[in-house]
Amino acid sequence: MTVDIRITRLLAVACAVFTWVLTPAVFAVEVGGVKFNETAKVANQDLKLNGAGIRYKVIFKVYAMGLYLKDKKTTPAEILAAPGAKRIQLVMMRDVSSNEFGEAFMAGIRKNSGKAEKAKLINQFLKFGELFASVPELKKGDVLMNDWIPGSGTHITLNGKVISDVIPDAAFYNVLLKIWLGEYPADAKLKKALLGESEETPRPPVNY
Repeated sequence: MTVDIRITRLLAVACAVFTWVLTPAVFAVEVGGVKFNETAKVANQDLKLNGAGIRYKVIFKVYAMGLYLKDKKTTPAEILAAPGAKRIQLVMMRDVSSNEFGEAFMAGIRKNSGKAEKAKLINQFLKFGELFASVPELKKGDVLMNDWIPGSGTHITLNGKVISDVIPDAAFYNVLLKIWLGEYPADAKLKKALLGESEETPRPPVNY
């Protein structure tokens, strides 16, 4: 092997090592076999995984959920009042009809929101309901993202595809959050997990 070839190969190895050192590690936490990155970027804002857990219906796992915020919070009031972008990430763990899924969402809203609050947001609820009509079924492995972007509104995507118009009112996003963080949450254990109180919120991070 000539000296030039050896030098070229050494330089290539050195560049690869240098790149690996400078590239930040992407860590994930695992909940019921579903991995959530410890960080996410929404509208150029870096968010942290506040907590993650599983929504059960009787004994069945319906979806895994992760909540991302700019800074870690430990109470529902702090989360609802927190400035900056937010993300609710749902990963389906079984097939569910959009009708059933939509009814569960609306039941959570009814239980955790007052009449005046719901009346104020009626038009936005109608927009939200339209998205369930456009998706016949949510399948195991589907990823539903609900992002709050300040100055814009609630952005909803399914597997990376936009499935709803932007919903502008911040109060609407808080109504969504209260489905899981309100006084009557969809799943009490999931609420604790999202607040970082449960063992379902990861212990050691797993490096991809």
